[in-house]
Amino acid sequence: MNTARLENAGVDAWLVRLFDRIDEANMPWLMALCDRCERAFGEALVDLVPSYTTLLVQYRPQQLSASQARALLADILTDLAPDETASAGEAKEIPVWYDASVGPELARLEAETGLTRDEVIEIHSGHEYRVFALGFAPGFGFMGSVDPRLVTPRLATPRKRVPAGSVALAGRQTSAYPRVSPGGWNLLGRTPVTLFDPARERMSFLQVGDRVRFVAIGREEFERLGGDTTPVAPIQEERP
Repeated sequence: MNTARLENAGVDAWLVRLFDRIDEANMPWLMALCDRCERAFGEALVDLVPSYTTLLVQYRPQQLSASQARALLADILTDLAPDETASAGEAKEIPVWYDASVGPELARLEAETGLTRDEVIEIHSGHEYRVFALGFAPGFGFMGSVDPRLVTPRLATPRKRVPAGSVALAGRQTSAYPRVSPGGWNLLGRTPVTLFDPARERMSFLQVGDRVRFVAIGREEFERLGGDTTPVAPIQEERP
């Protein structure tokens, strides 16, 4: 990887910048880099945080100096090859109740895209997404890429409280909020799936590299699966 750059990220971390552009083709390279780092750093490794274009490598400074860690990464990058098995990923399905009461921005997408509500739901649930990164909150998976017909900017005024399980999109990304939190993405519906549980062996339901499909379900099925039907008020956007 002649174009890769190593950027110091503190006393115990290096940021490896593999790419400058978001692309699904980046995934096999990032997964290969994760695998090589796990083997090269061994017990000195604390955490790996992949994103769309970078990998943050955190290590134990008691076991490795910054220069030693950098040398390991430079050596890895000299003959890094993409992990073609990463293109498969693990398939996940997320059931979603698409409804204006829990997805108040469905109306916004109708107005701004010219699509009907059924078309918005069909397009969003008819595409397979890749989990490019986990962040913002534990278990929050940044997924892409959203169909260009649905591209809608974030809300100008974020909500102070987004219910857990809210399925949303912003720009070319989509996700589901794992817990109650502030947020400015466009809410389309809600899932009954527990996206983050610290009691599970794999705390996050989603993992980087997963292939995800949203599956539309009705209210009855949503409630049967334990979903919360508490409505969300729409945000009144300021228009110029």
